Amino acid sequence: MATTNAPLNILISAAGDDQKWKSVMVDRLPDANIVTEEDDYDPETIDYALFWKQPQGLIKTLPKLKAIFSLGAGVDHVVSSPSLPKELPVIRLEDAGMADQMVQYHLYAALHFMRDFDVYSAQQAKADWTQHDVARISQCRVGVMGLGALGSAVASSLSNLGFTVSGWSRSMKAIEGISTYAGKETLAEFLGQSDILICLLPRTSETENVLNSSTLSFLPKGAAIINAARGAMINEADLLRAIDTGHLRGAFLDVAATEPLPESHPFWDHGKIRITPHIAAATRFEESVDQIAENLDRLARGETPRGLVNREVGY
Repeated sequence: MATTNAPLNILISAAGDDQKWKSVMVDRLPDANIVTEEDDYDPETIDYALFWKQPQGLIKTLPKLKAIFSLGAGVDHVVSSPSLPKELPVIRLEDAGMADQMVQYHLYAALHFMRDFDVYSAQQAKADWTQHDVARISQCRVGVMGLGALGSAVASSLSNLGFTVSGWSRSMKAIEGISTYAGKETLAEFLGQSDILICLLPRTSETENVLNSSTLSFLPKGAAIINAARGAMINEADLLRAIDTGHLRGAFLDVAATEPLPESHPFWDHGKIRITPHIAAATRFEESVDQIAENLDRLARGETPRGLVNREVGY
């Protein structure tokens, strides 16, 4: 850690995990003053804030804040705050141990459909022993929406396993072995060749409800959807309609528009939808704090931190 004339003052607000984050931060940055909202601290002295879904209005109380670190890959919980100064840098976690977990989750979910485990699950309920031909993995076309650090890792891993993979993002990306598309004008073409569609887009005003009755209709008949990004990406009523009418085969969902998913929600007992409770990838404390410390070093040297959010696009 670069030395400074005075110790850094860092505030943590992590939606219930404050003490865990504080413990790891104190071990990693012993010369810094690390506080949580429960501690007695002077808001006028706080240099940096580590936030996960910070309480409304907290930013306003920190007049000398130099930057905000999001304690996750997503930053919508920070940039959506009306009290966030336009010039204040927001820095997100780029991986922090999440990529491997995301790869594991999506391998499982993609094989669920590719190997017809959804079909066999339905057959088990009827004591049906019918066997089906095993499809060639290369004939299963997977489309990955969002090619950031996590999306790129998932796309590459699926390609290496033998799936035919394409990717779509806001701007063009080059990934070995992956056919890539960019921009709204290519979305229909990309969706039209996705037997399994994976959504790993960041949440922005442009990506909310990006999968709706119109865009879902571009998917091949019998396609499946995996969403471990944000529930707001999918219009849930349109998804249910596309599944119930037979256009889509099913969905594997780790996120929902409202979390926790309400007990009365039709997703729970739908035979063609699998639900997991937002566990696809958990933030690893040690890896995250190492990345935060590295970025504090960069800021102290006047360098651009990794994961600096482009406020105009929202990630």
